[in-house]
Amino acid sequence: MTSWNGYLRPDGSKGVRDVLLVVYTVECARFVAEKIAADEEGVHCIGYAPCNDNDYAIRTLLALSRHPNAGGALFIGLGCEYTRPERLCEATRASGRPADWFLIQEIGGTPLSIAEGKRRLAELRGRMDETRKTVSMTWEDLSVGCECGGSDATSGLAGNPLVGRFFDRLTDRGGTAIFEEMAELVGLLPELRRRAASPDAEREIETAYENMVRYCRSVRQYSISPGNFAGGLSTIEEKSCGAFAKSGSRPVQGVLRVARRPPRSGLWLLDSLPDPYFMQYGYSNPHDTEGLMDLLASGCQALLFVTGRGSPVGAPLAPVIKITGSSGTFRKMSDDMDLDAGPILSGERSFDQMTDELEALVVRVCAGEPTKSERLGHREFSVECKYQNMTRARCTECAADGRE
Repeated sequence: MTSWNGYLRPDGSKGVRDVLLVVYTVECARFVAEKIAADEEGVHCIGYAPCNDNDYAIRTLLALSRHPNAGGALFIGLGCEYTRPERLCEATRASGRPADWFLIQEIGGTPLSIAEGKRRLAELRGRMDETRKTVSMTWEDLSVGCECGGSDATSGLAGNPLVGRFFDRLTDRGGTAIFEEMAELVGLLPELRRRAASPDAEREIETAYENMVRYCRSVRQYSISPGNFAGGLSTIEEKSCGAFAKSGSRPVQGVLRVARRPPRSGLWLLDSLPDPYFMQYGYSNPHDTEGLMDLLASGCQALLFVTGRGSPVGAPLAPVIKITGSSGTFRKMSDDMDLDAGPILSGERSFDQMTDELEALVVRVCAGEPTKSERLGHREFSVECKYQNMTRARCTECAADGRE
């Protein structure tokens, strides 16, 4: 049986990385947080910029601070914002992870806050070192998410279908696979219905699909770009067929909302589009980085990123394995791309052979081998002010985390 060593968390989850987070709760605290995290090995800085109260952001920050790959967290606020670092800290401590927090206004400004942050970071690191537990992991312990971005014709012909075959193997072995980009499933409702694992899953898919169509029409924007056109994709329906290929062929267990982990193993669809009763602050999924963060918030310990035209981005917390179906892109961006699926199109390799290669790469990365983005230090992140509850009665998401 394939296995590797991971990190056992007090809440029972298992991680493939051991990251200490520095989390700012408003843009005004970002500079201080980044200075605290700078030049600290194994420390990643993330945060939320707006000052407003936003359920999506709160749920996402809570999910990330309690991510399987997170061993602890330091929360830093200014003092004026709605997002309270002490509340995030309390929830993180409740998961058994070491956590701390402070407000810059109370510490006394930038230099003092940076020094205090460095001191508290060292304390948290010491507590992580004392309590660290390694444990054997198998496919059953693994949750992998997939995002596709910078898509071209090779994405739908090679890159995404390759991930789909890997997802089939992962779920057959008891693991969890999550695919997203609801706005790239245009025209595929009949196929989605056919793939539903149960009547409940079919209803969830139908609801999410109808909301997607309504949302895209309301903002007059579908998930297709000039770069996609340049890469040979002509319509959103054509792009959607290619994007759907990354889901493989196994039944879809249901639809997840952002920051909610799958209740059981199998294949899941992540829907990050705003609900109709939410105030909208702009287009959902404006870039691939947000999509990666949404997958992370669902508990994925590792991420696959299919990009035909190429992308340099990575993510905090989890390794990002970048796959391209274009051998030309792989050659041009060899410092950024991890796997060339182009040999499938040239006939040099079969899908089965390339799936074996991807599987072996995933195992090595989960065992600690750094991806290209990790080697380069890419940790792009984006927690968007995507939507905000309009009525208290509908605020069920935050209630699940004990918020009023």
